[in-house]
Amino acid sequence: MDISNNDIGHKEHKHGLYDEFICHFPYAVFSITLGIIILTFISTFAGRALAHQAYYGLFHTFHYLHIVFAGAGTALTFFQFSRNIMRGLFISIVSPTIFCILSDIIIPYFGGMIVGVPMKLHICFYHELTNIGIFLFVGIATGFILSLHQRHTDSSSFFARWSHFLHVLLSSLASMFYMVANGFIDWMPHVGLVFVILMVAVLLPCTFSDVVVPISFARLGKE
Repeated sequence: MDISNNDIGHKEHKHGLYDEFICHFPYAVFSITLGIIILTFISTFAGRALAHQAYYGLFHTFHYLHIVFAGAGTALTFFQFSRNIMRGLFISIVSPTIFCILSDIIIPYFGGMIVGVPMKLHICFYHELTNIGIFLFVGIATGFILSLHQRHTDSSSFFARWSHFLHVLLSSLASMFYMVANGFIDWMPHVGLVFVILMVAVLLPCTFSDVVVPISFARLGKE
């Protein structure tokens, strides 16, 4: 099902993969820095007094919100370059699901293991499918609506900058709270390694989810 085709009204995206990583690198640094500040305040004033379940609650909150932004970012980027509804819906479901799990769970899990912390693996897609589906649907719908709106406005650049910053911030917070909730309570002595782990956890998956994958799928059949 294709509601429009060649006349999308957007310029071709000319940046390569390297350019995208360079472009998004500062967003990752600033958002992770802010995330570490937030986690430091919580750890300092609550510390071990904050129940294990509360850290899990914080992780789930930011993980769900990350899914909203990931779904919106994928859908928005795809529909800026293509109006193929079925393909756009497919990639807007699959891409955020894969990259949010990778960013918020898998990479922090292995990052903690590398540091020597016995981490627990908890994949929300399996345990909280209903909540995941609701937040993902809201994100996809938001991205599609924004793609229609931005065809008639000049606000795409401003929105893209701030939405990506919030996307990466939510991802970094979800990754941090996942690590703390699953065994990495004493993270402060390893804050340098934590920063590196979070850079890997948010920069690669978020760039692929927001830009690389949706543009690649939108261009299929157009070359």
